[in-house]
Amino acid sequence: MDMTIRILLADDHIVMRDGLRALLEKQPDMTVVAEAADGRECVRLAEEQTPDVVVMDIAMPNMNGIEATRRIIGERPRCAVVILSMHQDESYILRAMKAGAKGYLLKDSVRADLLEAIRAVAQGRSFLTRKIGRMLQEDYVRQLENRGLDDTYDRLTDREREILQLIAEGRTAKEVAQVLNISPTTVETHRTHIQEKLGVHSVPELVLYAVRKGIIA
Repeated sequence: MDMTIRILLADDHIVMRDGLRALLEKQPDMTVVAEAADGRECVRLAEEQTPDVVVMDIAMPNMNGIEATRRIIGERPRCAVVILSMHQDESYILRAMKAGAKGYLLKDSVRADLLEAIRAVAQGRSFLTRKIGRMLQEDYVRQLENRGLDDTYDRLTDREREILQLIAEGRTAKEVAQVLNISPTTVETHRTHIQEKLGVHSVPELVLYAVRKGIIA
C-alpha cells in the first residue's frame, strides 16, 4: 500500500517553493505533485492532482490563501491544508482555521515543524507550532486580566474536558465516541455544552481555545 503523502505547494515566490520542494522531496514518505503561484491556480491544481496536503501561503495574487483553502476544503474535505505564513496575529490564525486549515506555521519555523505538521494533518490531526501556541496562551491570559474575567475552563466537567482535548486533537465525533465508549450523539451534545460554557461557536475556535490553555501543543 502506497503511504506517500502527495503535496501541493502554493506560494507566489518561486524561491520559497524551490526551497520547500527540495526539503520535502528528501523525505521518503512525501512527494510534491504540483506547485501553484496564486490561489486560483492552487484551487484548480487541487482538483486536478487530488493532493493529500496543500502547503499554502496566505498573501498570494488572484485569490488569497484563506479563500483558496475555503474552496478546496469545500470541494475536497479530505484534503488537509497547512498554512505557512508571515502573519502571526490571532485573527489570521482563526480565519485560516475557520476556512478549514488543519495546520498553521510561521515562515520562520524550523524545518522539522513543517515536516511534523504535514505528517500530522495527513493523519487528520491539527497542528500549530509551539511559538504560536505560546503566543496564543499569553494573549489569552492578558485578555482575561484586562477584562477582569475568570477562566471559563473551570466550568467544564471532567467528561467535557476529556472531549474538548480529543476534539482539539482533530478527532471526529465518531472517533471520540469510540475512545470514550459513548455514542456520537452524546459527544455532539457534550460539544454543544462545551461551546456554550466557553463562549465559542465552532470547532476551530475550540482548537484555538485548547492551544491557548496549553491543553494541546
